[in-house]
Amino acid sequence: MAFPTDGSRALKAYGLPTNVLVDYMLLAAPCSVIRQVTVDVLDILDKAASTSSAQTRLAFTGKSGCGKSYLLLQAVQYAVQKDWITLYIPRAINLVNSSTPYVYDPRTQTYGQPAFAQQLLKRFADVNEALIKDMKVQGSYPFEERTIDSTSTLTDLINVGLEYSQQAPTVLNTLLSELAQQTKAPVLLAIDDFQALYNMSLYRDPYYKPVKAYHLSLPRTLLEFASGKQAFKRGAVLGALSMQNTTFRPPLELVEALGLEPAQPSGPYVPREKDLVEYAQGLKNFPVPDQLTVDEAASIFDVWHSAKALHIPRGDETFLSKFTESGGNAREFVKKALLQTVAL
Repeated sequence: MAFPTDGSRALKAYGLPTNVLVDYMLLAAPCSVIRQVTVDVLDILDKAASTSSAQTRLAFTGKSGCGKSYLLLQAVQYAVQKDWITLYIPRAINLVNSSTPYVYDPRTQTYGQPAFAQQLLKRFADVNEALIKDMKVQGSYPFEERTIDSTSTLTDLINVGLEYSQQAPTVLNTLLSELAQQTKAPVLLAIDDFQALYNMSLYRDPYYKPVKAYHLSLPRTLLEFASGKQAFKRGAVLGALSMQNTTFRPPLELVEALGLEPAQPSGPYVPREKDLVEYAQGLKNFPVPDQLTVDEAASIFDVWHSAKALHIPRGDETFLSKFTESGGNAREFVKKALLQTVAL
């Protein structure tokens, strides 16, 4: 399935997970293969369009390379096509790996990330401009530079953060609060590398102690929506867990909340962090199959062959040999079985 122009525009604005970006650099146009889990997720989104996001908080789980990022991408593209307000964060690790400037806000007692927040506001506005340009702000927010009140639109609110970077973290949190109150359009919050928000960040406080992720302004807000402490009146929260980055692996609190098998000691004497337990509460595990079906793998094979990216003959024998080599894992099938044959 090739992504329509509107969906591709959203993906260009928000960016892509690194592994997906590499695939799309080799294909003529962004596309993906519809799997049964895709249909299941889209059905869930259809139902979530009229209910609170507190009822639809899913975490995509499964072995590395099984297709969680692609599934999240398909959900985002579908939401854009269905006129949902969409906020997509394809690399949540960048929120906690100390790769962007941060500043302490004594008012909220959290650390803001002005550059990241400003960039995310710009991307959000580019993708959702048609949906939010006439939406009025419901609260009153006296910023130093100007006051945003009920006569202002959400676009006016966003412009404050775009013009004044020091206000961007506050504006972004305010925007999410406003989106939580409106009922004109459903809202999708989609986060890849979701588990990173539950880890200790690589930032340091003035005493050189590690800063917890939920002491950062934006990660804290995202966790509040993930846990249901805040909720959109219409919409859903979707997260995809990544197992590739060993620095930011799913912590015990998240693993237990999702009913997964712990990879670390998990006895009753192992301490759990109360705040993380609360932020993981109520999340539903949505397992992505570890293996492709033969039909799904055949569709992927056809996509790459049609893009003329491969120089192997098209046929059952070739396909089945590559499928067997990969063990049915989606990433292994593309990277090690197919892309090793790419003509340079």
